[in-house]
Amino acid sequence: MYAPVESNEGFNFKPELPTSSVYYRLLKKLRRQVGHAIRDFNMIEDGDKVMVCVSGGKDSYTLLDILLQFKRVAPINFDIVAVNLDQKQPGFPEDVLPRYMEENNIPYYILEKDTYTITKRLTPEGKTYCAVCSRLRRGSLYGFAQEIGATKVALGHHRDDIIATFFLNLFHGGSLKAMPPKLLSSDKKNILIRPLAYVEEKDIIKYAELRKFPIIPCNLCGSQENLQRAMLNEMLREWDKQYPKRLHSIFGALQNVSPSQLADRDLFDFEALDSQREIDFKDPEELKNRLDVVNLSFAAE
Repeated sequence: MYAPVESNEGFNFKPELPTSSVYYRLLKKLRRQVGHAIRDFNMIEDGDKVMVCVSGGKDSYTLLDILLQFKRVAPINFDIVAVNLDQKQPGFPEDVLPRYMEENNIPYYILEKDTYTITKRLTPEGKTYCAVCSRLRRGSLYGFAQEIGATKVALGHHRDDIIATFFLNLFHGGSLKAMPPKLLSSDKKNILIRPLAYVEEKDIIKYAELRKFPIIPCNLCGSQENLQRAMLNEMLREWDKQYPKRLHSIFGALQNVSPSQLADRDLFDFEALDSQREIDFKDPEELKNRLDVVNLSFAAE
């Protein structure tokens, strides 16, 4: 059911680093973008224990790889531990992630919970698994973060995920919201961070190819077609081809919100505008004289 990416010789769990100029330019770009995101949103602080959620996909591999490099050069001390949730999906190659972590000397945990069966049971016929699966996965990972004393939970969502979520909520949820780069979980027990918030998906795809990560595709939702998010992602890809600066502009808009130019009364006090109005003159007689002058001017014409 799964088809992890491998060469004819099988998996190489510790491939040699690429030496091409293309790789080093891309690596420099990703390091810079991740570093800026961490700085802009104060994602990682001295003494943090960062739990990196690793699914076996390109995004989480890239996140883990860049954070490990960041840790080596950062002016602060923090720990990284990788955590994978084994959801007991049929055919899942259980040896891939442990071997990758061990070959690369990365501290890790494999959390085993059969959310696959629960997701299949709770999802109505004809509906996608995403909502139920995501909720169960979050609950399991957030709870485990508390158990191991993690102070931050790092997720692999990138810039294009954030933009797609914005349009999902706009088109189907009637709300203006996306994925924040940093968030307090709903139970208020975990700080979630998205260090790839400034990174484009196409750069992650290229980086994962160059690094030859042993990718494990998600069979649970990957088998379902015509998902709303998949359709939106295709729309964004087409926009990026036709209008290269459009996605950059959209993401910039998420960082440049003007509540007074929207219609959300919780964000802006429209009732207070009357008391804030500035009037140049307060004397009624002066106002009358000014109006008389204006009227005479019209009459003269």
